[in-house]
Amino acid sequence: MALLQISEPGQAPDPHQRRIAVGIDLGTTHSLVAALRHSVAECLPDEQGRVILPSVVRYLPQGSGSGRQIGWDALAAQVSDPANTISSAKRLMGRQLADVAKVGQLPYTVVEAPGMVAVRTVAGNKSPVEVSAEILATLRFRAEDSFDDELYGAVITVPAYFDDAQRQATKDAAQMAGLNVLRLINEPTAAAIAYGLDQGAEGVYAVYDLGGGTFDVSILRLTRGVFEVMATGGDSALGGDDYDHALADWVLQQAGASLHVADLPAGERAHLQAEARRVKEALSAHADDGQAVTFATTVHGQALQQAVTHADFATATAALTQRTMGAVKRVLRDAQIDTGDVKGVVLVGGSTRMPVVRQAVAAHFGQPPLTNLNPDEVVALGAAIQANQLAGNNPDGDLLLLDVIPLSLGIETMGGLVERIVPRNTTIPAALAQDFTTFKDGQTALALHVVQGERDLVADCRSLARFELRGIPPMVAGAARIRVTFTIDADGLLTVSAKEQLSGVEAQIDVKPSYGLSDEQIAAMLQDSFATAQQDMQARALVEARVEVERMLDATRSALAADGALLDAPARAAIDTLLAQTEAARSLTDATAIEAAVEALAKGTEAFAALRMNRSIAQALAGQNVDNL
Repeated sequence: MALLQISEPGQAPDPHQRRIAVGIDLGTTHSLVAALRHSVAECLPDEQGRVILPSVVRYLPQGSGSGRQIGWDALAAQVSDPANTISSAKRLMGRQLADVAKVGQLPYTVVEAPGMVAVRTVAGNKSPVEVSAEILATLRFRAEDSFDDELYGAVITVPAYFDDAQRQATKDAAQMAGLNVLRLINEPTAAAIAYGLDQGAEGVYAVYDLGGGTFDVSILRLTRGVFEVMATGGDSALGGDDYDHALADWVLQQAGASLHVADLPAGERAHLQAEARRVKEALSAHADDGQAVTFATTVHGQALQQAVTHADFATATAALTQRTMGAVKRVLRDAQIDTGDVKGVVLVGGSTRMPVVRQAVAAHFGQPPLTNLNPDEVVALGAAIQANQLAGNNPDGDLLLLDVIPLSLGIETMGGLVERIVPRNTTIPAALAQDFTTFKDGQTALALHVVQGERDLVADCRSLARFELRGIPPMVAGAARIRVTFTIDADGLLTVSAKEQLSGVEAQIDVKPSYGLSDEQIAAMLQDSFATAQQDMQARALVEARVEVERMLDATRSALAADGALLDAPARAAIDTLLAQTEAARSLTDATAIEAAVEALAKGTEAFAALRMNRSIAQALAGQNVDNL
């Protein structure tokens, strides 16, 4: 008798074979790849035993062998060849030139290109997606060499505040690197996975993630294996690199120089930043407040030396630390909790080794932060745990991951208003729907405009996509039932569909974002929504009143055209007067006055509506007898 090998749901066909899945932390400053070995998550080293891969790619002239250097080799050339050595490419993902913060401080040249910016190199213009793909491919090869096998897939982490465009750019880079993306997850969430599973923790936790180029803060509730992101925020243009810039600028000021780092030639700028990073790391390695480190460099051919203490460093970077704490306060407010509700604070990212950061976090939350996992590695470790489960290697695992979207999603309605369908901080994956109807009689098509933002007017929000639903059967206004559904997958990517319920006609669009919304814009949109809430309410009420005027005028005129003969001369004159008054009210700026005019017209046409109904009933009963009814 032949035996069939049957696998459990979610397992590979051969239960003795394990799918190789990895977690990748694609960072601004450095990147890592991790996987589970013997049920323990660990970061995978290169041939020299180094787990960290600098997120740096150097492009060489065409015809010079491989054409590029990646990681440590590229980092070594950052000072000697800054124009062709690209670091912090993550900051450029999904950006237009106008969105790139401090572009003048970059040692390489950023140019405008279709879709997103590019970097000018001797090998041609390179997209941030291409640069990221080089880093991801290197990590993929490292993992395949470690296991001597091909990868089944990878979970890649992104900042929690990455928008649709930036997430899509990350997926594009992974595809270019030959990786099967099992899921994109937020970096703070990945850190929570590592800490939560290691400690069996439950309760509300804050994750403070300060990397080389991005800052994220998230509030998570951990309950019986469920990781729910309550709120998230941050700044994708703030990180350890900015602390380096701030320290270098401070040193220049102490030396009496009237220029800033951004004013220096690319080579000197790279030297200055490298020395600032060395001093910062040396201070972080020695927590003694009395420790001083000498900052030594050359500016315009002049030797420059400056002793830097912990207090000096804190002074030079105070504004940056305060920016991170401002984001922390906003996220706590979004989550509707106080610092006393937070059970623990997790530090993530190499930049959290700075004493000034740890002291600020401890002071704000009233407790020392958790630091028992390597802050450089914790994100990759959490991603590896998630990847192992998504690959089906741990079908009994009870890990449930719930992320949220950072900004509300909705569609444009009559008058340029936004009807929110998916509120911000909604848990994803999610599918939410709302029913709409037509405005005009006989309308056979509906134009749908998908927008993102917190304001009530479309003009104040970001346009994501437009599409049309055609083939709606002609009906009177308000009779059609059109269901618009927003579906957001686990990666935070959006699909919008519209279906007319009676006829079944439908249309759908995958929102392929036009790269370009910066996190500064996201933060500004949130701030605007709070600052202008009262103004938006008044503007919305005015627009809604004017839309109702249009609807009432159209309906009344249509009724008069069809059944005006039912009215005697005085009744018709009274309705015409009300129509004129309502027409005049359209130009008013007081929503209450407009609503009063509409209400007067509605009340003044009640008798006319009754006459029309009576005639319709009489026509329907004509020729009928009681027995038939």
